[in-house]
Amino acid sequence: MTIVIAALAPVFILIVLGAILKRSLMRLETQWHGLERLTYYVLFPMLLIQTLLKADLSKVPVAGVGGALFVSALVMSLLCLALRPALARLAIDGPAFSSIFQGATRWQTYVALAVSGNLFGDTGLALASVAMVAIIPLVNVFSVAVLVHYASPEKKSLATIVMTMVKNPLISACAIGLAINLLHLPLPKLWHEVADALGRSSLAIGLLVTGAGLHLEGLLRPNIAAAIGVFLKLILMPVLGIALALWFGLNGQNLVIVTACSAIPASSSAYVLARQMGGDAPLLAQIITLQTILAAITMPVAIALVA
Repeated sequence: MTIVIAALAPVFILIVLGAILKRSLMRLETQWHGLERLTYYVLFPMLLIQTLLKADLSKVPVAGVGGALFVSALVMSLLCLALRPALARLAIDGPAFSSIFQGATRWQTYVALAVSGNLFGDTGLALASVAMVAIIPLVNVFSVAVLVHYASPEKKSLATIVMTMVKNPLISACAIGLAINLLHLPLPKLWHEVADALGRSSLAIGLLVTGAGLHLEGLLRPNIAAAIGVFLKLILMPVLGIALALWFGLNGQNLVIVTACSAIPASSSAYVLARQMGGDAPLLAQIITLQTILAAITMPVAIALVA
């Protein structure tokens, strides 16, 4: 338990520091918006490319780790859709449902990679990157589809939805890194020096941005919709992830990584998507903030149970 907390502590300290900086030294929204775009489109994709192209995939149980997380995300997505009639009876409308859905299925990639790297170094990063390849396309497709059906004031065409997925820089980075790895393409030393420098900065900045994006208003009186979103992501999703990982025969660090990736809070990028497509953005902000705060308790417990 002590080792787990030691690995998680720097992650949550950086998130708290980001929240403090947003309310003191860097109060302008434009400052954080620029950092978010830099991380999302340049730094973080570079980290993914470098991690995947260097990874020895012959030593990584791609099918087990990726399969367990893919199926858990799929099951959670289908469960949320099955709960839609019951949630409607609780006066939760379409936009609010789309925010519960995103809160229950999406994951904070900065936190996942930081925790995995702190726990197991380069091997942890490689395993978490495999997890990203399995989860990111699926949850993005489902999130956009749910927003289009339940919340968006304007219906999007299938071609538009597909292009949204193709243009996602995280999906593109995973594809590029895997392609270079599998094809054994040689890259010059200069590439690695520049890419490594950019990648190293991504996690710290990403966690600061995550903290800056927390919305602390209204946390003392969360509504039923926010409580459902927190329960599904922090309690039920780790249970699903662990059960499926054991079913796939995983143990040791592979089981821990699946657990960690299942237990992380939802991504702040979900809030941006909700704003763009008519979702209940204030509700989602409340869900993400509650999840991030409570994950400081639930993540160590979940990981300690399987470590």
